[in-house]
Amino acid sequence: MAKIEVNQVAEILKKHKIEPSLLREIVEAMNEVSQPAADEDIKPPAPKKQFVILLSDMEGKLPKKDLTGWVVQIPENASPFSTTDRIFKASYDFNASKKGRMLPVKSVGESLESASAKYFKESELWVKTKLPVAVVVTDNVLPKDEFKVEKIDKRRRDESDDE
Repeated sequence: MAKIEVNQVAEILKKHKIEPSLLREIVEAMNEVSQPAADEDIKPPAPKKQFVILLSDMEGKLPKKDLTGWVVQIPENASPFSTTDRIFKASYDFNASKKGRMLPVKSVGESLESASAKYFKESELWVKTKLPVAVVVTDNVLPKDEFKVEKIDKRRRDESDDE
């Protein structure tokens, strides 16, 4: 449907010689209808969220293993330990849906990959990586003097190149 400005409608009505009092009533009614309600414009602020990395540690041994995991986000004031419960709830809701009854998810990985964001949003969980990503374990210590970085100025030619 085409949208038209209220003042354009008023000009068209003036050309057709409508009474000024009737014209004023029509324009006022159109202005009331076209003005959005004050409640519709105000959106609630977006909830603050924190990142949680969900690790896939099949053997229960974190260091010195190739680990994969998913990055998810939960509300800032929520406990990170509630993350798995949120995934379980979203998975159960997905499996109860029409699509979930046809292709139910059987693992956390399947759930994060194939369940739609609608179910996770209801559980206040936002999936940032649908596919698992590699996790690197570090001891959080920077080495000292182990790696000496030599500064090489590539603009200068070596003396051996001149000869």
